[in-house]
Amino acid sequence: MTPHGSTGGSRPRSLPERLYLLSYDLDKKRLDAPSSLYRHQLLRGAALVELSLRGLVVDRGGKAARGDGPEPDDALLAGVLADVPAHRPRHWAGLLVREPGAAERTVRERLAEAGVVTVETRRLLGVLPLRTVTPVDGAEVRLLRERVRDIVIGGDPAAAPAEDVALAVLALEGNMAHVLTWRERRDHKRAIAALNAHFDAMVPGVRSAVRLAVANATSGG
Repeated sequence: MTPHGSTGGSRPRSLPERLYLLSYDLDKKRLDAPSSLYRHQLLRGAALVELSLRGLVVDRGGKAARGDGPEPDDALLAGVLADVPAHRPRHWAGLLVREPGAAERTVRERLAEAGVVTVETRRLLGVLPLRTVTPVDGAEVRLLRERVRDIVIGGDPAAAPAEDVALAVLALEGNMAHVLTWRERRDHKRAIAALNAHFDAMVPGVRSAVRLAVANATSGG
């Protein structure tokens, strides 16, 4: 994988797409169950990070405001950017919860169309749709996981690619224990604090909004 998330001759993966792949637990052969409660919010958070890194969204007085630059051609990025009016900054947290479920659907369908994942749909009791998502290349998922772990366990966040830092922070805030166990999180508290501080300086507003969204989703709020 290149620093921008492409593999071989394929198009670059967006940050939300990489986060979606990272949420796949290779050992259990399924998407991470706990984060399913707030995967939509995590993916929109990843979109806000990518938009911020491109300068299309900026922090203005603690709110998300439009920046300058070309419109993204990625459907999720374009949709999230459209939720930030040109002359009306929005609360970061509010941007994470718009259009419930749409972010995951958009990312899943885009990855399926690109042949990155397969999606099998069946119906429980003939009514409720159940989807089984499987990455075509498990090595890509494994590499994403190892890059994230390296940043937390042995790396210097200031020297790491910004999008890898974002993946690490979002995985931690999303409580993805298959990426970093609770014991590892406890043992590396100082490194995680440094990682969070670096991320907050790089993309103000996003992490606190994601943390609030996760707390609300897990508490039923």
